[in-house]
Amino acid sequence: MSLTKNQVASVAYTLKNSEGQVIDVASKESPMSFIHGVGGMIPGFEKELEGKNIGDSFSLVVEPADAYGERNDALTQDVSREMFAGVPDEQLVAGAQFQAQTDAGVEIITIAAVNGDQIKIDANHPLAGETLHFEVEMLDIRDATEEELAHGHVHATGSCGSNQAEKNESSGCCGGSCGGEGQ
Repeated sequence: MSLTKNQVASVAYTLKNSEGQVIDVASKESPMSFIHGVGGMIPGFEKELEGKNIGDSFSLVVEPADAYGERNDALTQDVSREMFAGVPDEQLVAGAQFQAQTDAGVEIITIAAVNGDQIKIDANHPLAGETLHFEVEMLDIRDATEEELAHGHVHATGSCGSNQAEKNESSGCCGGSCGGEGQ
């Protein structure tokens, strides 16, 4: 079976940056599963997986434009320590990440630097500007269920993976819910 839109792909992969540092891993024992072609993955990754078959192993390189975009310096700014009222000083360190309400909705921001009462924040995706190097093995392909297509994500049937919360047995979804009541 060749992977096409609206099918669930389960893959094992190792993701590295251009310096060869491992950024992320999904093992055969704890693969990543996603609905192909619905925009849940970076475009360059989905494009390269189109038409692959179970058992295929391959390398792919995804340039920033087809991943998380180029870094945008306009997404960094200095803010007052007062913007982090209630956050203990020991949590205000370079690399710490927080959720922030913006005009575009909730976004993840990273503290880039702390200089006294001035904190430099960065709203770029942590992988913006990075060329991504994947080693991928296609483990399984199946048709997505109507419910999965309606919700826009895969419902767990086993493990939720090493980087996700435990499966909620009552909902069949990882992380405790499928995004809201009754989904």
